[in-house]
Amino acid sequence: METSLNQDRAAWLLGPPAECAVAQDGNSPWRLVLLGAPGVGKGTQAQFLARRLGACHLSTGDVFRAAKERAAREQTSAIAMALESMRRGALVSDLIVSNIIHERIGCIGCRRGFILDGFPRTISQAKLLEQLLHEKELSLNAVVNFDLPLEEILARLSGRRTCERCRATFHLVSKLPRAEGVCDDCGGHLYQREDDRLESIKVRLDAYERSTAPLIAFYRNLDLLVTVSATGAPEYGKAASKSVESAMRRKNSGSLRSGKGGKGGKVKSRKQAIAIGLSEARQKGAKVPPKRAA
Repeated sequence: METSLNQDRAAWLLGPPAECAVAQDGNSPWRLVLLGAPGVGKGTQAQFLARRLGACHLSTGDVFRAAKERAAREQTSAIAMALESMRRGALVSDLIVSNIIHERIGCIGCRRGFILDGFPRTISQAKLLEQLLHEKELSLNAVVNFDLPLEEILARLSGRRTCERCRATFHLVSKLPRAEGVCDDCGGHLYQREDDRLESIKVRLDAYERSTAPLIAFYRNLDLLVTVSATGAPEYGKAASKSVESAMRRKNSGSLRSGKGGKGGKVKSRKQAIAIGLSEARQKGAKVPPKRAA
């Protein structure tokens, strides 16, 4: 059953001292991480899942977009450094991301739960999330990996058009506006974002393969991974969200909590699973920090 919550997410979008207007609720919260290459529709799916599960959609992309609308004096040093990295076309470093997440640490412990979209992106960030959840005596329900063939990713992104006024999105194949180049919602001009151009898409996909794809191995070995096909139109939303929820419930009915194993029939400890995930990530070429001395 879908919720009708108006979640303003002020604490997440703005950071301290902002607080969310929505009262917290401890009714069986879901805590999810969404993975998937650019173009698979994580943002769309996160919105459907947030309404369906009553959890807060915590998107790092939304944090950066909100920050761009604020005066420089209202930005923390971490946000300012992140925006500068993005302006230069560089990836936001793990250290900067860590500082931004720590500024919003209360959101990780929100009793409504969360759907993380855009964090973690690297093994180092995944280890940070594990640490933060451990400190709050919480755990993830699942990590949802949206899988989509490369040719469909390219078609989705290169055909996407965005309203420069209200940010509504359209598509040259699957969601044409009523009038060419004009937003149906507000009449604003539709344009192709720089990161939706083919040359930018290739850079984004290369970055994903280097840094984010190894998280699949990491979370598979924690017995948290749920893979869902994202094939179809970008608006496949509700049907895929129901598939995600069904898969997660099946997994949680026989997961680490119940002592049942996966394919091997034997559940590893979280420490062993993390070690295996890190090893596989290194084999895939991911930059994994060395183990700290005790």
